[in-house]
Amino acid sequence: MPIVPSDLIEVKRIPKKGRGVFARCDIPAGTVIETAPVLVVSEQDMETTELAGHCFLWSKGKVGLPLGYGALYNHSYDPNAEYLDRAPQTKIYRALRDIVTGEEITINYNGAPHDESPVGFDVRE
Repeated sequence: MPIVPSDLIEVKRIPKKGRGVFARCDIPAGTVIETAPVLVVSEQDMETTELAGHCFLWSKGKVGLPLGYGALYNHSYDPNAEYLDRAPQTKIYRALRDIVTGEEITINYNGAPHDESPVGFDVRE
């Protein structure tokens, strides 16, 4: 399956937060926002790099670093998008609800959109 960058999104800087992914146009609920290939590496190889904070747990002892904008979506306990793992080594980002032009697109790092388990850093909004 070919992977094509999305025309729906762009990356912007957010004061005191870093970077985030934003809608370039209105995105209806259910729309696939982005399909991102994932590089899978050992946790040990990644833990001493700045990239560690952009990885997802993938399997025992392995983490996945999504390419494209995949590593730049910010966390929210009330996200407007979700990610789904697809084989082989691919993440799909999909709108959970209608997203308006200029709105930041967020995901729940725990996987399930309403999972309020701690994610290892203070993210309460």
